Amino acid sequence: MAFDALREADLHIDRLYLAGTKGTAGDDALGRLLPVGLQGGFRPRGSVRKKRVRLVALYTAGTEPDWPDHLDPETGIFTYYGDNRRSGSDLHHTKRSGNLLLRDVFEATHGLPEERAVVPPFLCFEKAAPGRSVRFRGLLAPGTETMTSDEDLSAIWRHTKGARFQNYRATFTVLDVGIVQRRWLSSVLAGEPTTGPGCPEPWREWVEGRVYRPLVAPSTLTIRTKDDQLPDDPAGLEMLRMIRAHFDGRETDFEECAVAIWRMMAPATGKCAVTPPSRDGGRDAVGTYMLGPGADRVAVEFALEAKCYRETNSVGVKEMSRLISRIRHRQFGVFVTLSYFAKQVYEEVREDGHPIVMICGRDVVDSLRRKGYSDPERLRKWMDEGFSRNRNIDSVVDIGSSVSVDESMLDESRTTAVSNQMQRL
Repeated sequence: MAFDALREADLHIDRLYLAGTKGTAGDDALGRLLPVGLQGGFRPRGSVRKKRVRLVALYTAGTEPDWPDHLDPETGIFTYYGDNRRSGSDLHHTKRSGNLLLRDVFEATHGLPEERAVVPPFLCFEKAAPGRSVRFRGLLAPGTETMTSDEDLSAIWRHTKGARFQNYRATFTVLDVGIVQRRWLSSVLAGEPTTGPGCPEPWREWVEGRVYRPLVAPSTLTIRTKDDQLPDDPAGLEMLRMIRAHFDGRETDFEECAVAIWRMMAPATGKCAVTPPSRDGGRDAVGTYMLGPGADRVAVEFALEAKCYRETNSVGVKEMSRLISRIRHRQFGVFVTLSYFAKQVYEEVREDGHPIVMICGRDVVDSLRRKGYSDPERLRKWMDEGFSRNRNIDSVVDIGSSVSVDESMLDESRTTAVSNQMQRL
């Protein structure tokens, strides 16, 4: 939408709102759309300390690897990090009082309807081109349907140059609202209740009953390109090179690291065994993934393959066929690589419906960053402590699950090929 029309514009999901062209801070599209500041991630209208905030624009540039704000369009969950992103300040004493706002808002979220009634609407925008343009990503309600007050807002520790500090990780739900009407925004900014004229029904439901109606967008068949599968920033590529260098000359030791990376992505993983090279049967590790309540859990078996490849070396037909042929009925596969999957492999795995989780270099970097290992020093320490040359990797990794790995998974003689395994490959 053109810059001159922004003051009266409705907010449409995923619509691009163009910046001005004068080359000044006044070109900021978000500042034109709403009467909020021109800088920072938190842009409230009203006083945070006086608890008179009417509306909040959350802006994410997606350029801070240490603080990876993330929107999952399939679930409608948005993860946003607070504004204490450097050491030297207390958790709640930040320049823009963003963390103080989060504390107060999430406390009210778990309160009574009258407390949620004073929670300001959060509007999510992300940086877009050209210039200071923005893209609207949705109307946010603090919290989620399944998270408790201990989970949806958590204070996490980080450290830089030897100094430790805390910041918030906040979880929001993108509500099922395709268009946020200008008349509602104007009403809220004028001091009217957020359930007043033009109020979206999902927001009203959240205020009155803490009902979450998320905007979910199930994905179509996804075939990621090479560029999609590798980090798009030098720091991310350097992280992959550090991992490869750590396992240089002993690439099979990367298998245990691959299991640890998989656990980051799938914390419900139970016991997992890295298989001895002489008995791996085409699987670098075998394990169980736990489903269901703690008192009655079901273990689903999986086989894992790991490749410590450079970013220039793709996973091809031979490697993928090897894993698929070893997957038995009611099992799934996990393939972890520091590089990427060739286009033909990606297409045929997805089109044929093989139950394979494909974890590429970008996925590895994103998971490490979410765990706080983006700093080279912390990443090196994590690898040195967990995957040193002297450590015996021929062992079972146990996270407390009462379900053990089926030993028959390690017996090559009992492994049968799945029918019609990638015949075109």
